[in-house]
Amino acid sequence: MYTVIRKPLVSEKNSMLAEHGVYVFQADKQATKIEIKNAVEKLFRVKVKSVRTAVCRSRTTRSRGGVSATKYWKKAMVRLAPGEKIAIFEGA
Repeated sequence: MYTVIRKPLVSEKNSMLAEHGVYVFQADKQATKIEIKNAVEKLFRVKVKSVRTAVCRSRTTRSRGGVSATKYWKKAMVRLAPGEKIAIFEGA
C-alpha cells in the first residue's frame, strides 16, 4: 500500500485540480489503476470515483559532471466522489 503511492505532488496546477476533487500522486511504475484506487481508499479513507495515469518520460540534464538522465515515473490523477476531500492537500 505504501509502495504503490510514493508521494503527493503539490504544485499550483495540482492545487487548482484539487478544488475540483482531483488529487495527483507519484505512483509506482508497475502499479495498476485498481491498485492505486485501493491504496488511496485505504490510506486516506475516501471513496475514489476514477483514476487516470500517465507515464512521465525521462529527461536529460546537463551539469558540470556531464550529461545524465532522470528516471521514468508514473503520475496518478485520482478523482474522488463528490463531497470527499484529502486533508493533506487542504493544509490541515
